[in-house]
Amino acid sequence: MEEQIKKFLFDPTIGKIASILIGVAVIWIIIKAIQRNLFTKIKENDNRYKAKKLSNFIGYFLTIILLTIVYSDKLGGLTVALGVAGAGIAFALQEVIVSFAGWIAIMFGGFYKTGDRVQLGGIKGDVMDIGVLRTTIIETGQWVDGDLYNGRIVFIANSFVFKEPVFNYSGDFPFLWDEIKIPIQYGSNYDMAKEIFEQVGKDIAGDLSEKSKEKWLALQDKYRLEDAQTEPMVSLIATDNWIEYTLRYIVNYKKRRVTKTELFTQILKKIEATNGQIKFASATFQLVETPEFKVKIKTDRH
Repeated sequence: MEEQIKKFLFDPTIGKIASILIGVAVIWIIIKAIQRNLFTKIKENDNRYKAKKLSNFIGYFLTIILLTIVYSDKLGGLTVALGVAGAGIAFALQEVIVSFAGWIAIMFGGFYKTGDRVQLGGIKGDVMDIGVLRTTIIETGQWVDGDLYNGRIVFIANSFVFKEPVFNYSGDFPFLWDEIKIPIQYGSNYDMAKEIFEQVGKDIAGDLSEKSKEKWLALQDKYRLEDAQTEPMVSLIATDNWIEYTLRYIVNYKKRRVTKTELFTQILKKIEATNGQIKFASATFQLVETPEFKVKIKTDRH
């Protein structure tokens, strides 16, 4: 009995299994200890998230290295077979490999981060998670008007960053330019209308003009860009039916719909307070009199 126990304990296979179990336990104990004691001290959520993802990847990599080292003596005669199999697997899993490369590009290339509003492959929404193979997005739009969540969660392969454009609404410049159009009747007080629209734009924009200007200047230091006007701007054109004013303004990328509501509400109140000096226009149609028709009817007489 004792000989069987000794034989079992000194069996090379049992020793390798024990080495793997102990090695894997040590690796992940160290990884989890680092995540618990060091990464929790990182203040920025984005950096803490990246550090956790990277540490998990290192843990998996070290586990594979451990398995390779433990069974290295068994792999000598399988080199050619593994090479052929590896080529076949690489061809079959090329999309997975490209997605993994996309994950590396996303994490360290600055395409986007968790919390950003992006558009990938025609899907627009906020990034919930960036996995090794796919990005998880909570979608906005579609059957819901405006930039509001529709409740649908979408999983997109990371390989999309190499195949299609990546639209980031909240990257280095987390603001958007938006505009509204206001039709005004001919004969209204045009100067007063322009002053009202400019003032409403400034009141609603608040300090966004200054904040966005600072961000734009930072972009100019980083990239080759021309200067841009971040203050509200009013322009007008004459159409067949009315004078069309366009109010262009800067807005937070998540507040386009709310900002438009506030702008139109204030504009309606201020135009009504002008007592008819400014009037909204609506489509008009001119009815032309129809020409006179003379109809002769012939009847057959028998």
